[in-house]
Amino acid sequence: MTTVSAFSGIIAYDPLRHVAQRYSPASTASWWPLLVYGPWAVASLSILRAALHQRRALHSWAVVLLFSFAGMLLCVAEAPRHYTDMTAAALPTVAALACFQQMVRCITLTRPLRRAKPRHRNHGQPPG
Repeated sequence: MTTVSAFSGIIAYDPLRHVAQRYSPASTASWWPLLVYGPWAVASLSILRAALHQRRALHSWAVVLLFSFAGMLLCVAEAPRHYTDMTAAALPTVAALACFQQMVRCITLTRPLRRAKPRHRNHGQPPG
């Protein structure tokens, strides 16, 4: 999963930088892809943490999906207007997202279920 995500980030870096060069100064264009992959990475870590603690991470999944979709759209917009080229531009983002989802699924399926502990003590019953 890490290799696929890193490889897709490397592939998508150049198209995202080209988009940024049109709208921002040249000195900041090389850092611009971090606006897409920074929130994606942080939300991914949040999802992994939630999976390890058997909690839900709906907000983090929304961030991952939003920035995956944004990165994919920007890469497709930069690709030549042929179906094959547009598919090749979208594939790294889709592959990274699919690998990440499968890794989270593996974590949640291999972790044994925790027993639910009561949140509050029963104060109405005497001890003993």
